[in-house]
This record gives sequence, C-alpha cells and structure tokens, in this order.
Amino acid sequence: MSKKTKRNLFNALFLVALLGLTIWAVFKDQDFGVILHTLSQIAPGFLLAGFILVIVYVCSESVIIKYLLSTVQIKVPLFNCIRYSFVGFFYSCITPSATGGQPMQIYYMKKQNIDIPTATIILMLVTIEYKFVLVFIGLAVAIFGQDLITSLSVDVQFFLYLGIALNVFCVLFMSLLVFLPGTAKYLITKGFALLKKLHLMKEKNNRTERLEQSMETYKGASRFLKENKLAIFNTTIISFIQRFFLFAITYVVYRSFGLNTETFFTITILQAVISISVDMLPLPGGMGISERLYLRIFTPIFHGTAMTTASLLVSRGFSYYILVIVSGIVSFITHLTVTDKSKKTE
Repeated sequence: MSKKTKRNLFNALFLVALLGLTIWAVFKDQDFGVILHTLSQIAPGFLLAGFILVIVYVCSESVIIKYLLSTVQIKVPLFNCIRYSFVGFFYSCITPSATGGQPMQIYYMKKQNIDIPTATIILMLVTIEYKFVLVFIGLAVAIFGQDLITSLSVDVQFFLYLGIALNVFCVLFMSLLVFLPGTAKYLITKGFALLKKLHLMKEKNNRTERLEQSMETYKGASRFLKENKLAIFNTTIISFIQRFFLFAITYVVYRSFGLNTETFFTITILQAVISISVDMLPLPGGMGISERLYLRIFTPIFHGTAMTTASLLVSRGFSYYILVIVSGIVSFITHLTVTDKSKKTE
C-alpha cells in the first residue's frame, strides 16, 4: 500500500470516527422525538433559502477566481470557476486544516490550460483575502464587541481568542511571504537549519529547491498585488459579502422557528465567532468543536436544548454537511467530464 493510499485511508477513517463522536456528543442526552417534531415545524421556504445561501456562498468564490484570472488576461467561463470552487470546498471540508482544497483546484485548473504558477498565485490571494476577512471581523468583535464577548462562556471566549490569534499569525506570515519574500526566505532557511540541528527535521535533497520554487510564487503574488490593487480591493469586498452569505444561514434558521427577538446582526456575528474560532483548528470542517460552540452560544437564544439542537442540525447541516454532499457530487462530475486541454496544447 502506497503512502498516499495510507494517508487517504487514515483521513477517511479519521473523518468517520470524528463524525461518529460528534453525533454521539450532540444527541447523547437529547430526546430525538422532540427534535424531529421541532424540525417538522420548519416551513420549506426557509430550507430553500438556506440551500440557496450555501450555493451562492460557493459561487461567490467563483466570481473572485474569475475576476482575478481576468486581470492577467486569462478568460475562463464562470461555469468552470464554479467547478473549481466546488472542488476546493469539497476537499477542504474533508481534510484537516482544509489543506486538500487548493491542490485539487490547481490540478483541475492545469487541466483547463491555466499554468500552475498563475493558478497558485490566484488561489493564494483568494486564501489571503478569506483569512483577512476573518481577522478583520474577529478584531472588530474583540475591540467593539466586548459586551457580546463577556456574555459568552469562558470556553467559547478561549476558542474565539485562539482563533483570532491563529488567523492573525497566518495573515501576517502570508503577508511576509508576499511582501518581503527575501526576508521570509532567510527566516525559513534559518528555521530549517535550527530544526535540523535539534533533530526535529530530516535533511531532504529537494527541500532547498522546493523553497526556491515557493519563493518565486510569492514574488509573483507580490508583483500581482502591486499591479492590480483595485482588483484586490474589489475581490476582498466580495469576500466579505461571501462570508456573510454563510453566516446568514443561522439567521434564516433562527427565523424559521418563529423567533424574532435577536437582530440579523447579532445572529450573524455569533455565527462568525464560531467560524473564526474553528477556522485554523486541525479538524475537517471544524467538526466537533463547531457543534459544541454552537450549542454553547445559541442555547439561550433558542430557548432550550431541544430547539437549539434542531437548529444546529439545519444550520450546520447546510453550512457543512449539505455543502460536502453537493460539492462532492460536483467534484465527481468534474472528475468525469473535465478534459485535459494542457496535453492538447503541448
């Protein structure tokens, strides 16, 4: 069995085990009959609205990818960009820390005759914008939303501040790579040397070569940023809107239960708190922790555990599980239908 097969098998087993533990943790003290009765009261229109928000959320990234590709004179049909986005979301959802999405997107973009360096730079910028939005929202909540934060339990506050710190570090590190690639290369090289000296990293012949290739990519991203500032600004705004399409699902669910005490802003910001908290954790889709935080945050708002658990099934069902299913289907169809144009042009 190859290393790749073993890794894929481990990831699959880990995902199944984590899903099983999550289901057990959510339902262990619940009356399933009451939850089903509560779910049966939801009007189909709200479910349709939740589904539409998920699809629009994914397609918003497609708009960003198409916009950025157009700035380097690469014309790609929006339909293809939608497929890239669904592929990215599927593999991000099922791999720890969302590490599997971009490599698969690059794979299919290469098949559609988009060169790997350009695809890598475009997707790197999409990631930076995505992380920047989370950092901006997280810092805004931390600075201006102390009343909201202090109303949350201590464990929720811990994960929120941890998520903000990890995302800030990630954005700063990626910014260093893009804006100061020479300094970044020096620091990474010194870091490799220290890890080897401490016997925490083995020597590999191609590590320096891969570092050089990575630095060229970051230099390319830096040039792109300097030459296309308006495009970066516009796509960052789109990324902001995109995130709130996903956060808004919880508000739709909230209203579907006939509740209207809390505002749209409060519900979406609380959902944003969950997303920020779990984004950098090494769990597929933040599975397990997302559900725990949701129950901790929203139980007072939904007036009881039964209604909160029912709302969790719908909200999390759309924002993660339905997203996995739909993006998985699109990814499978993409795998069967995308032809390798790059070979035809060689």
